[in-house]
Amino acid sequence: MPSPNRILTSHVGSLIRPDELVVLLTRQRNGEVFDAIEMEACLQRSVKALVRQQAETGIDIVSDGECGKNISWSRYVLERMSGFEERATGTSGSLRATAGKDRRDFEDFYTEYEDAMGVVGMGKGFKPQGSWHVTGPIKYTGQDAIQRDIAHLKAAMKAVNVTDGFLPVVAPASVAPERQEEHYKSSDESLFAIAEALREEYRAIVDAGLILQIDDAFLATYYDVMVPPQSLADYKAWASVRIDALNHAIKGLPPERMRYHVCWGSWNGPHTNDVAVADIIDLILRINVGGYSLELANPRHQHEWRVWEDVTLPDGKVLLPGVVTHSTNIVEHPELVAERIARLAKLVGRERVIASTDCGFAQGPFTRRVHPTVQWAKLAALAEGARIATKELWGAAQAA
Repeated sequence: MPSPNRILTSHVGSLIRPDELVVLLTRQRNGEVFDAIEMEACLQRSVKALVRQQAETGIDIVSDGECGKNISWSRYVLERMSGFEERATGTSGSLRATAGKDRRDFEDFYTEYEDAMGVVGMGKGFKPQGSWHVTGPIKYTGQDAIQRDIAHLKAAMKAVNVTDGFLPVVAPASVAPERQEEHYKSSDESLFAIAEALREEYRAIVDAGLILQIDDAFLATYYDVMVPPQSLADYKAWASVRIDALNHAIKGLPPERMRYHVCWGSWNGPHTNDVAVADIIDLILRINVGGYSLELANPRHQHEWRVWEDVTLPDGKVLLPGVVTHSTNIVEHPELVAERIARLAKLVGRERVIASTDCGFAQGPFTRRVHPTVQWAKLAALAEGARIATKELWGAAQAA
């Protein structure tokens, strides 16, 4: 993954889906009749269009935009496993599912925010997300789905002569963290069953020659849920078990083909009770992957680049800092992007930084964080900022 001669660019993976795909995914989500052949053709077109636009924008390591995920960045996997049952709750699956101190402190804001944010591309009849229950043995059943995702991305990459691509997948800790246990004795027991099942999806991506990105928003987010009344030590003990589960899931897979993304949730709220990077960096660096993707551009966390003044990035690892954020429609100036890249490169090594985004621009097919035109403008600013930083770090001849 490292580059010996310039700053490479990537992003966290989820992109705003084309409108025609959202229409079909809505029908599928609502249990309506849809044409499977039409869906497959639409998926292929959507991935090809997104990959082409990423390449034209200047992104080096591209994704499929998560087009193959028909619920969200994390819940998609529940349709690729046995042992889970979704039950209607009568709610929209809002942030109340992970309500913590931030939501209590800003209850009026969140009530208004959740009513306003809504979902994209769907009418009033959209089926809301329900609660998930573990009702039997958890086994991976998504072999066809992951091979489809792999094939779509590789075909799209070939069409525009892009050599490096990644597929984002969910971490064990972020799979239905508030699931109801009706089969296993404890959430830790089902956690390791989930890890064992996910291992099959992880290996398929690596074996296909793609980069595996493991998404774990709930690991950091649950600090806000737990603390207070519990302590930082309690939270870290909880998180440590989930790190163990992830390392179990990736055991034996090549670290250089994997990267880990942790964030504080993609919603653009106050985030006043987020756990500090300095408090969890030891846990993050325990994960046996080759790259670490962190939010370092949004106003709550952009100061935390300074953690690398005191923490040593282990040998053979790379950092994928967020240098543009999903949390605002303001497009970062390329000079600011370059500044963010350069100051980190001078701490961890210029060959060990891949410029990226804070989080995905869409939480799933039906929830986006910025307007599509803003998404592409931000990625263009990222690419231009990387070119400016390359010039500063390597010299004008290399940047050209």
